[in-house]
Amino acid sequence: RKEAFLISHSFLRRWPASLALLSPTTGTPPSHPICCFKGWRADGGYGTCFCDEGCRRAGDCCHDHGQACPALPCVVGEWSHWSGCAEQCKPDLRMRRRYVQQEPKNSGEPCPALEEKAGCLEYLTHQGKDCGHEHVPAFITTSEYGKERKQRTASPLWSSEKEEVGYCVEFKTESLSPHCALENRPYARWMQYLREGHTVCVACQPSAMNIDTHRCSGDGHNADGGKILHWEAVGNSRCQGTWKKVRQLEKCSCPPVHSFIFT
Repeated sequence: RKEAFLISHSFLRRWPASLALLSPTTGTPPSHPICCFKGWRADGGYGTCFCDEGCRRAGDCCHDHGQACPALPCVVGEWSHWSGCAEQCKPDLRMRRRYVQQEPKNSGEPCPALEEKAGCLEYLTHQGKDCGHEHVPAFITTSEYGKERKQRTASPLWSSEKEEVGYCVEFKTESLSPHCALENRPYARWMQYLREGHTVCVACQPSAMNIDTHRCSGDGHNADGGKILHWEAVGNSRCQGTWKKVRQLEKCSCPPVHSFIFT
């Protein structure tokens, strides 16, 4: 037969059981009581056992604790919609949240993450002005591919009445990953010729231009000479690096060496 006593959780966990059963000042049970019993414990022993939030950690739960105080997991609501980028025109973070609908009880499953963040880049200011394109990596490949591309039929998106004119951009390479020099596949050996400190010429051909802006993605449009821009080799995403824009050439005449094309 169990004998119930009313005790305070705070007194229970701070003081010996003999002192916790009664208030040290009034000799009466403390406020905010929980149940303490004398009986069989979950570990098979007999003695004082408890049914509170801390008994699982302390190892002194009553044998029927699971039925009397079932574990209740944390319950959360649905994710909110993603926010916009914290700032426009440069890489930043967007966020979404969810909220706790039920706190965990009796050592139930804890709450999962309530906030998630993800990278983002918005290309319009709050006033609707185009921006942010200098943060998009330039995807480049060998100029040899450009010769083959010129022989193909022009895209139906482009008018056949007037041939579009491309342009070239010169960059000075600042850094590149070691994977470029390690590339030895026949169609990708051009990556071995990328070097830090070299000035390279990259052609923007009409077939690679955006239909609305008539520009190649990652060409560093509106970026000043001190802006660090990113590039990536098509065919090996681990061959990548940074460069700075030197100038744009409206009359495109890239030399046969150290020249590439936007894709």
